[in-house]
Amino acid sequence: MGLRLKFNLVLILVTLLSLAGSGAVSYQILQKNAQEEVLEMARIMMESAVAVRSYTVSEISPLLAVQQRRAFVPQSVPAYAAAQYIRRLQESHNEYSYKEATLNPTNPANRTTEWEADIVYHFRNNNAEKELIGTRLTATGPQLFMGRPITITNPDCLVCHDTPAIAPATLIEKYGSNNGFGWKLNETIGAQIVSVPMSLPLQRAEATFITFMSALVAVFVMVGIILNLMLHFIVIKPVRAMSAKADEISLGDLTVEELVVKGNDEIASLGRSFNRMHRSLSNAVKMLDETID
Repeated sequence: MGLRLKFNLVLILVTLLSLAGSGAVSYQILQKNAQEEVLEMARIMMESAVAVRSYTVSEISPLLAVQQRRAFVPQSVPAYAAAQYIRRLQESHNEYSYKEATLNPTNPANRTTEWEADIVYHFRNNNAEKELIGTRLTATGPQLFMGRPITITNPDCLVCHDTPAIAPATLIEKYGSNNGFGWKLNETIGAQIVSVPMSLPLQRAEATFITFMSALVAVFVMVGIILNLMLHFIVIKPVRAMSAKADEISLGDLTVEELVVKGNDEIASLGRSFNRMHRSLSNAVKMLDETID
């Protein structure tokens, strides 16, 4: 096995191990960054919905108090305002969603689906938890969801949701008396749930990973070529020249020209030593011939 082959085998092994290690680490980092990006978008959507709810309670509802006496105005409901805000967002980003999913809602559109109900019951069974984050597969790909419990902490809410008898007449006219009643103070009746698609950030992460690994492979290939050229001109070529000279001298030809030695590295030092040995051997043979004569 030649020196070049041994060198390249070691180089290939080191390259493969380096690519495997750097690929595993970079892939995990890129995937983590993509998930954090999606999570940040979910938090922004959630906080935006909370801000709209707060704005509706403090500034919109008081303005519509008089109108509420004549007819129910849904714009005064914080959940409605937040849902309308997200609906405008969905006109350009239809994969994003926000819902105040409720087990027994006044508006049937807010009723929980099976997976949303699991989130609500999770909060009902774990009162200390204030946020739940997870992923689920959908027809459009994986989605990250963030849920926060909706707990009745304000007694004023029970005016509309305790019993039909004390609920505003305009509310009963709008939604009827079968849904949205029987809520209790400090009861978790639903959850704010934001869903954000993960496909695009994950695709960007995978594209970045492929680009990074391609560049890394190109660098290793370039380094391998350069190292092979250096190995050839600095080590193999001079050693082959010395080997050829040594073969000629071993066959009795002491008239061969000395090696042309350039540089001050170890190979050049070996070449100068070879030339000295050649001269010494030639002189010794001449002296032996003169003694015999």
